[in-house]
Amino acid sequence: MSAFHLTYKPFGNSAILIEWPAKIAEDIIGDIVIFEKKIIKNSSVVDTVVAYHSLLIKYTAPVANYTSTTRELQELYTTTSSQKKEVQQLWQIPVCYHPSFGLDLEEMAAKKHCTVEDIIALHTGVSYLIYFIGFLPGFLYLGGLHATLHTPRIATPRIRVAKGSVGIGGAQTGVYPQNSSAGWNIIGKSPVNFFNTNNTAPIFAKPGDRIQFIPITLAAFYEVEKEVANKTYTLKSLSLIHISE
Repeated sequence: MSAFHLTYKPFGNSAILIEWPAKIAEDIIGDIVIFEKKIIKNSSVVDTVVAYHSLLIKYTAPVANYTSTTRELQELYTTTSSQKKEVQQLWQIPVCYHPSFGLDLEEMAAKKHCTVEDIIALHTGVSYLIYFIGFLPGFLYLGGLHATLHTPRIATPRIRVAKGSVGIGGAQTGVYPQNSSAGWNIIGKSPVNFFNTNNTAPIFAKPGDRIQFIPITLAAFYEVEKEVANKTYTLKSLSLIHISE
């Protein structure tokens, strides 16, 4: 039996927006991802877009009968299936928290009356759920930041931060996938490419996966950066298996 009441709305003439309860929660994003996997098997679906509590379905042609299509979607959603294994990837992202990269790290530690090492330990001590991808291609919206690290955005956004910069803004943390203006507190930098059009899958991760930041030294940062440039670096990941219906 499905856990949520969904609403359906036309989104232009060839897309439908499905909405879950308007809150940020792991069980909701998990439900969205499972439903998305069912939907993309339909040959008439050209693309899907996941957000915190919604799923946009784009069709190859205009929706001829909105009522009939939404009824079919609801039937698909409520269809129960036997328990099966779902594979969730845990991506291990190297991050260097050296002061030359962590522009706001010391100031954040001072404001929170802790050490830089405390902040690094908290930031790397959990895995983060990927809720969706947006803002910039490859920018992962992550959930799970320790409450101690929640920090308001900086008063004056920077015109430019470097690709790979790791930031904290409010209750969120993330990595800027390219050079960008930024209003988040920058605490480190990753040498990994989060968006690469030369790859079959330009973005290595997807909603429902998890991210864990792995602290590395400055020397290790430059070594990984060199391997990434030479296309010899392999991003590490673990397969997490859980049972779903």
